[in-house]
Amino acid sequence: MNTTLINDFQEIVAGRRSIRNYDPTVKISREEMTEILSKASLAPSSVNLQPWRFVVIDSPEGKAKLAPLAKFNQRQVDKSAAVIAVFADMNSIEYIDEIYGQAVEKGYMPAEVRDQQVPAIKGLFETMTTDQLKDMNLIDAGLVSMQLMLAARAYGYDTNPIGGYEKDKIADAFDIDSERYYPVMLISIGKAADEGYPSFRMPIEKLTEWR
Repeated sequence: MNTTLINDFQEIVAGRRSIRNYDPTVKISREEMTEILSKASLAPSSVNLQPWRFVVIDSPEGKAKLAPLAKFNQRQVDKSAAVIAVFADMNSIEYIDEIYGQAVEKGYMPAEVRDQQVPAIKGLFETMTTDQLKDMNLIDAGLVSMQLMLAARAYGYDTNPIGGYEKDKIADAFDIDSERYYPVMLISIGKAADEGYPSFRMPIEKLTEWR
């Protein structure tokens, strides 16, 4: 297990690259992957519903299923330690009683606040359209995905976010409820076999307005 964590925030952020070539001999244990995903899941989400769901594809059988669905990303699928499929749970409201109940039990939230907020949030969700819910969940899933990539860097691994795959087929391929779980992205993860390439970033002066 890799126990040497990088605690230099500048190194984690500035050193991140989208890596496509991985050392195929390096695997990530379930224990370590669980730690990485746990740190990723500290990301914020709308009313703390944590609508992200992960499928870690690290077995030869799993990668064989994924390969034809990610035709232009074969190197990442084949050589990485794993590919993480990130989904958004369109029914995450089902967990609100557990989430807010645990918050009260652990002393994070007064019971009266829970008793006010939970019915209000349930009422709000009943009025939301599918598109509104999807938009909200995609923002949350994007936040957790970025945090996952930074957490991976802290553990000495590199990643590549992948949007080019057959999203309409991936849930069924891995026996996931395609009506409930909306595919967001794939993230390959492993030990980089090369340093990757730095990329030019637009100067903030061109991207920011001060009012």
